[in-house]
Amino acid sequence: QVQLVESGGGLVQAGGSLRLSCVASGNIFFIGDMAWYRQAPGKQRDLVATINSRGTATYTDSKKGRFNISRDDAKNTVYLQMNRLKAEDAAVYYCSVFARVSEVGGLAKYWGKGTLVTVSS
Repeated sequence: QVQLVESGGGLVQAGGSLRLSCVASGNIFFIGDMAWYRQAPGKQRDLVATINSRGTATYTDSKKGRFNISRDDAKNTVYLQMNRLKAEDAAVYYCSVFARVSEVGGLAKYWGKGTLVTVSS
């Protein structure tokens, strides 16, 4: 199994920055796509950004230019640098990875438990 632990959330003023981290651990043979999602109270969980195993990143339109996703495969870690934060960015942020736990197994999707980001205006 694969465990994901997010960190880096907290309270920040509007216009400020935060860097989220997510470390994957366990019996990992390969990690494919890594992603960040977020869920605000009363809303569905939405995709924020994805980075594939080649390091190519994609963002939902509203995050482009403000958010940056990166990964460190040596540390099994994905990051989300968030700049110029707005009140509407407040949410629980979850990381997700597709990983393989053996050479012959298929990719499965794993989720972390989330880290809370609060933006004060």
